Amino acid sequence: MPKVLSDTEVARYRRDGFHFPVRALSAAEARAYRDRLEAQERAMGGPLAGEMRHKVHLLFTWANQLVRHPAILDAVEDVIGPDILCWSTTFFTKEAHSPSFVSWHQDATYWGLSTDDVITAWVAFADAPVDSGAMKFWPGSHLKKQLEHRDTFAADNLLTRGQEIAVDVPAGEGVDVVLRAGEMSLHHVLLVHGSGPNTTGDRRIGFAVRYIPPHVRQLKVRDSAMLVRGRDRHGNFDLEPEPRADLDAAALAAHRDATERSLKALYSGTDRTQFRA
Repeated sequence: MPKVLSDTEVARYRRDGFHFPVRALSAAEARAYRDRLEAQERAMGGPLAGEMRHKVHLLFTWANQLVRHPAILDAVEDVIGPDILCWSTTFFTKEAHSPSFVSWHQDATYWGLSTDDVITAWVAFADAPVDSGAMKFWPGSHLKKQLEHRDTFAADNLLTRGQEIAVDVPAGEGVDVVLRAGEMSLHHVLLVHGSGPNTTGDRRIGFAVRYIPPHVRQLKVRDSAMLVRGRDRHGNFDLEPEPRADLDAAALAAHRDATERSLKALYSGTDRTQFRA
């Protein structure tokens, strides 16, 4: 029996490639997570950037707590089953009045994973109205399988390679993913999606968590992931440790190891050796 999504909602997810909104956190919880993030940013002298935007659950106890949140995992379990690995986390933050955008793309293109049994939970730390640069989904596009992409490395593109699909999304096909703070969306790894600039006076803060069942393999490198629910009967990934304290030596070492593996997979075929800012 589904824990959060109804049978109808699971069927719609499989048909459309997405489901939203799902209430993951209360407004107060979302505010508390935002406060923890922004306190860390103040301590570091600016927003998380480069490799610090990625695999965040290995650096901070609060991010590790969030990827294990029962409300998130229950919804994810409804789609991919009870054994769950957290493969990656990334902050997608658009500052107030920012030109940052995300081009139309599919997540799976450069990830090197063996199957499309991958789901992203995108958790809003702040309200994400259309004007904030909310995501847009192209319904059913995951059924087109892998589309051709081209790399742009555009300066304001938040993606690792500035990648974009080499086909046009039909006019009017995009669905605006409007979320309130504490809500999340779920989307399939092959769903075409993107987002525009933030024209509002507040930050748009999204925490993207990529979950996989343990039978998925990494085809490019020996990769790592964190077991967050159930059992790993396959051993396809080296299991990552939970951080015991924010940014302590062990957390930094685990993060360095994990992001170096990710870099080799994401940037294979290019001369890039570091995450983009």
